[in-house]
Amino acid sequence: MQINPEIVSGHEAHHDEHHGHHKETFITKYIFSQDHKTIGKQFLITGIIWAIVGGLFSVLFRLQLGYPNQSFPILETVFGHWAKGGQIQPEFYYALVTMHGTVLVFFVLTAGLSGTFANILIPLQVGARDMASPFLNMLSYWFFFMASIVMLSSLFIQTGPAAGGWTVYPPLSALHDASQGSKLGMDLWIVSMALFVVSALLGGLNYISTILNLRTKGMSMTRMPLTIWAMFFTAVLGVLSFPVLLSGLILLLYDRNLGTSFYLSDIVVNGQVLPNEGGSAILFQHLFWFLGHPEVYIILLPAMGMVSEILSVNSRKPIFGYMAMLASLFAIAILSFLVWAHHMFVTGLNPFLGSIFVLLTLLIAVPSAIKVFNWLTTLWRGNIRFTPATLFAIGFVSLFISGGLTGIFLGNSTIDIHLHDTMFVVAHFHIVMGVASFFGMFAGVYHWFPKMFGRYLNNTLGFIHFWVTMIGAYLIFWPMHYEGLAGMPRRYLDKSSWVSFNQFGDLDKMITIVATIVFAMQLMFVFNFFYSIFKGRKVTSKNPWGANTLEWTTPIRPGHGNWEGEIPEVYRWPYDYGKDGRDFIPQTEPIGSNESKH
Repeated sequence: MQINPEIVSGHEAHHDEHHGHHKETFITKYIFSQDHKTIGKQFLITGIIWAIVGGLFSVLFRLQLGYPNQSFPILETVFGHWAKGGQIQPEFYYALVTMHGTVLVFFVLTAGLSGTFANILIPLQVGARDMASPFLNMLSYWFFFMASIVMLSSLFIQTGPAAGGWTVYPPLSALHDASQGSKLGMDLWIVSMALFVVSALLGGLNYISTILNLRTKGMSMTRMPLTIWAMFFTAVLGVLSFPVLLSGLILLLYDRNLGTSFYLSDIVVNGQVLPNEGGSAILFQHLFWFLGHPEVYIILLPAMGMVSEILSVNSRKPIFGYMAMLASLFAIAILSFLVWAHHMFVTGLNPFLGSIFVLLTLLIAVPSAIKVFNWLTTLWRGNIRFTPATLFAIGFVSLFISGGLTGIFLGNSTIDIHLHDTMFVVAHFHIVMGVASFFGMFAGVYHWFPKMFGRYLNNTLGFIHFWVTMIGAYLIFWPMHYEGLAGMPRRYLDKSSWVSFNQFGDLDKMITIVATIVFAMQLMFVFNFFYSIFKGRKVTSKNPWGANTLEWTTPIRPGHGNWEGEIPEVYRWPYDYGKDGRDFIPQTEPIGSNESKH
């Protein structure tokens, strides 16, 4: 079969014209946009709003923990009967903890991080005009937006938002009468999370198909930047694990509203025996943590990929051990599916089975250690530019090391029996997953902000933001390890009457004060972000960081379609820095006949 070249070139011209010149209204350009860059910004700005809400919740319950016997009249003014006499009521305290965890884990660090950077970077770095399906991409944002609206509405109903911890374990979450936070708020929580899962699946399928099918000429898989590999594995994890959470939540809805007994058996409420028999609350834990552990890496992997890219660009050196980095990403992706029951060592799990999960859990330290070693050797003797993005990337490595080391304690089932559900666990996962991923996200925002908005963020505010947040993060979470070792439980709103924990009263006050300061610092970042979109210093060169990847070959403010002419061809890997006497060699430059191989 012969193909007429004129028809093909005509089709390409029409395709380019379609992307570059068709008229767009405000609504099609900024609201129901199908341009991956705009959708990425929508995810980012929605994520920032949620981060303020989730962070504010943590400041409120830290007030209660730091000053358990004091009243704050402003709390009663804002929350009414949920803060009678200026003190947060026990049921509302648990609701605050639940919403804080849900919002930050799912809406900020999953949708805000992956949704933003997968959207902005994948087509730009693999050399594609847009995502495989721009329409599904738009839908993925709007499902996330609908999930946000449902979750937000649960804050304003009479019985209050869901209160069962962010893991919503039954029977508390499965019985309407268990508590105020088990009523309508819990149904809204489940519906919101179902919408969120649809968003994550639509996005993930799009990211995978774009990376596999739409790479530009010459962009083999081993020439892709590590950011793209990280986004690829993240999307695969999401597509395989989120449906399991969805099925678990649907069964929970049935138990709540249709009288089934998937998770309920032999339960007595107020002296009355419920008719439910044969269910198991442990089943829910298996379903939840089968998502919950990959979820840790759905949050961490994009940050790892961006940190690899940012450290290489700003140390002016090739990334150390590219193939080892790929292998470790792959190993982390596989192992993250095999360790979920280490969250369940105290559920009566068979000790032999527990020992297998201990082994698999400790094994995941190996690829993590490879990544840390490679980041440090990339920095070693590099010509480092200390931009805010570089500092946040180095901060990520620091937090990943210190937070990861405490995971070795919790991964051991014997020690975990003492430490489970104490403040030690809170300290561990906040450092290694929460704060570390935020640092990766901040690094990405500072580094790619010029590409997103054609302007720079204010560097001075960026440096202040980094140092206060870095020091503050360690001051908040490191002391919690010692509280946990002493056996202090998490999720209790007042521990002051326990003689064994009185010694930590001043420490809790200090943590509360620092948490408030760090939250204020994030508001300064938000100001810097929105101010710089409109008033920041303008970018004057296409490639302000001297980077090799394809996104810096587009115009300063790329339109829909990214490249004005043909998409550039790729000839080399993305990390040719400091090679053959040259500072950097872009991927689009052909390999010279006398050039040394990397």
